[in-house]
Amino acid sequence: MNSNKKTIKLQLFLARAGIASRRKSEVLIDSGIVSVNGQKATIGQRVNPNTDTVSIDGKRIPKPQPHRYFLVNKPVGYISTTADEMGRRAVIDLIPTIAERLYPVGRLDRESQGLMLLTNDGELAQKLTHPKFEIPKTYEVLVNGTPTWKALEHLRRGVKLKDGFTKPATVEILTKEDHGTWLEITIKEGRNRQIRRMTERVGYDTKQLIRTKMGPFTIGDLNDLPYIEVSEEEVSELTK
Repeated sequence: MNSNKKTIKLQLFLARAGIASRRKSEVLIDSGIVSVNGQKATIGQRVNPNTDTVSIDGKRIPKPQPHRYFLVNKPVGYISTTADEMGRRAVIDLIPTIAERLYPVGRLDRESQGLMLLTNDGELAQKLTHPKFEIPKTYEVLVNGTPTWKALEHLRRGVKLKDGFTKPATVEILTKEDHGTWLEITIKEGRNRQIRRMTERVGYDTKQLIRTKMGPFTIGDLNDLPYIEVSEEEVSELTK
């Protein structure tokens, strides 16, 4: 058996333990204050989280918690944070109590619903929220009235918001109803209330918003359950 399967690079160990990012962990190692089993550590050194003792300035670092990943179908009325001073229902309430502290990735406002990811993998969360990864997110959006061809093309090209122009989006009409029109909109950004601001900018208010896809995951993966747990390998597809 390859022993490397049980080991990880020291800077990754420190990042997963919440000490610092990988890059800043390399700076700590290079400064000489990190040791492994009592010996001065080196950048790139591999450690076994279960058997090796890692210390900083002589203080032992607990081994990192295992990474957990939950896909959640957030209902309307729930907030995307893990706790709320006002006692409002939070998305974290949808899953059972676990030892790991989870954080939301890809937040939705209180009036919106649909697919979200909760994880304790801070490094992955940073990647997924970084603009350069351009993770596609698809929404079914009910707007008032019937958008004109010009309005749809405006959304597709990008609209000017207070924080700058949006990137081009994929926009299709799903169904037309008496009280509005359902659109399917796919974007590769994650600005605050972006879809609502985009439709408002072209003259149509969003009445209902459902996130149906995020990277390789779809709302159908949950099979009508409030949440499912997925593996690290499955989640890694988001950054490929």
